[in-house]
Amino acid sequence: MADESHKDQEFIDYVVKELVDHSQDVKTERTVDEMGVLITLHVNPEDMGQVIGRSGQTARSLRTLLRVVGAKNNARVNLKIYEPEGSRGPRRSREEREAMSGGGEAPDTSIVDDLKI
Repeated sequence: MADESHKDQEFIDYVVKELVDHSQDVKTERTVDEMGVLITLHVNPEDMGQVIGRSGQTARSLRTLLRVVGAKNNARVNLKIYEPEGSRGPRRSREEREAMSGGGEAPDTSIVDDLKI
């Protein structure tokens, strides 16, 4: 059995492996410094959405549960989800997103209506 101080890493391994489709690709790294424990989570890029969740809710929940596990062992535990460089496209401004989606407003049809076609 693992030593008591690694329960946090075991916990996150178990939960994430149950969430994702490629459980064999789940890997965690545990580092300890003056700030506490940092667990870095690596998952298959196809599973990133399942780990992060809608609006980050799943990731936020994982972090909360991990802090509770850490608190039981008198440790401050944080979770970092590893995201390879360039895995996300460039961030777009609101104006760019609206232009790509058609602007968000209904088109002006008054000219077409005047033609009486």
